[in-house]
Amino acid sequence: VQLQASGGGLVQTGGSLRLSCTASGFSLNHRAIGWFRRTPGKEREGVSCISHSNDDGSTYFVGAVKGRFTMSRDNAKNTVYLEMNSLKPEDTAVYYCAAPHAYGSGCPPISYDYWGQGTLVTVSS
Repeated sequence: VQLQASGGGLVQTGGSLRLSCTASGFSLNHRAIGWFRRTPGKEREGVSCISHSNDDGSTYFVGAVKGRFTMSRDNAKNTVYLEMNSLKPEDTAVYYCAAPHAYGSGCPPISYDYWGQGTLVTVSS
C-alpha cells in the first residue's frame, strides 16, 4: 500500500493550493481519509478528515483552517483533495494524507495505518 500526497508548492499569503492524495493498489473510496501537517519543532497536527464515501461524506476541520480549507473525493480517480484557500504563513508545513486499513470508517478512524510521504506547502508573507 502506497499513498502519495502531491500538489504542494510556494504560494503568497492569500493564495490557494490543491493537494491530492492518491493510492496504488488500495481503494480510498470506502475509507475515511485524513490530512495532517507538520512544522519543524512542532507536533504533527490533524488538519482535516473526510468520512468514507458510503457515508454522507462528512468533512471535519481543525479550527485554524475551518472556512478556508475543503475536502472532496473523486472516486473514479481514487483521489482525495484538500483545497486550501486564503493561505497564511502559519499554514506552511509538510502535509501528509493518511488512511486506515479498515473499510467504512468515519472520522476519525480508530487508527491511521497508511501514510503518504508528504508534500511541502510554503506560504510567503
